[in-house]
Amino acid sequence: MKDLQSVFKQKEKKQLLAGGIALLGLFVLIYILGMLSPVASGQGQSVNITVPRFASSSNIGRILHEQGLVHSAWFFNLYTRLKGVDGKLKAGRYTFSTAQSLPEIVNELVKGPDEGRVFTIPEGFNLKQIAELLEREGLVTRQDFLAAAAGDRFDYPFLQGLPPGPNRLEGYLFPDTYRVGSNIRAHEVIDLMLSRFDRKLKEMDYYRKVKAAGLTLHQAVIIASMVEREARVDRERPLIAGVIFNRLKRDMPLQIDATVQYALGSHRAKLYYKDLEVDSPYNTYLIRGLPPGPIACPGEASLLAAVQPVKTSYLYYVARPDGTHAFASTLDEHNANKRRYIR
Repeated sequence: MKDLQSVFKQKEKKQLLAGGIALLGLFVLIYILGMLSPVASGQGQSVNITVPRFASSSNIGRILHEQGLVHSAWFFNLYTRLKGVDGKLKAGRYTFSTAQSLPEIVNELVKGPDEGRVFTIPEGFNLKQIAELLEREGLVTRQDFLAAAAGDRFDYPFLQGLPPGPNRLEGYLFPDTYRVGSNIRAHEVIDLMLSRFDRKLKEMDYYRKVKAAGLTLHQAVIIASMVEREARVDRERPLIAGVIFNRLKRDMPLQIDATVQYALGSHRAKLYYKDLEVDSPYNTYLIRGLPPGPIACPGEASLLAAVQPVKTSYLYYVARPDGTHAFASTLDEHNANKRRYIR
């Protein structure tokens, strides 16, 4: 009888041991799958990294982990060693997404950097112009870009509270020169430009400057976008911003031609009186105060001008043939400037 009990006990121990091993194996499997999975779900965010020459697998893992692209630097190093590719990871500049899995990232590192394409977004371009430029460059289609701009989710604090719609990102895509991979998606292009805008705000200490100017960030970007479209030389940007502030204080219509062009959906060399009657919240000849949103993507100089305007008595300006402006404090002075410079 005792021998039978002993047999049962041994069998029980083996079952418990087998169950423990199976449970441990399950935990290990879950851990491994978690380490291999992307850091972020959904669309993710684009992250640019540079892998230095002669960097070891452990150094590369640390870079990726610090940039939020892998769950663990240690596991990255272990994975590349087990795959036998730890000595095949190539140096260079990469654009990864937080939605990429560890195997996908490793495969790209083994393949080497995609030298990709370089494109430049000029200051003052609006969303539609950016979409057309990217399509001409063969990077993404106009339709895909505008659809992503209107509907995709991007997690940046300055986008919180913006009204939804096709123009919600107008003004927030920083105009600059970018290097991207050949197979980049519209979402990733937009995220890259929003990330650059976010970085610029921090570099310029912009939130503090906005508060000191008595504005919200959205108001500052709207003013900066109008300055960007109106100014041709940097020294006049703070002057034009000053005119905008002076007219706002007096509850005068801003009467900025660039807002009418935005309302019309085209940039015309000359506006006619009938154009100034277009029914739009962006028509600053008809509305008082600021339009509901930016009309273009401003660069750094215009962003700074919007929060650091020059204090003058100017209420008017008119363009000279050379692109500079003649400023005036009274309507009589302004009319005299128009007779002098407008042909």
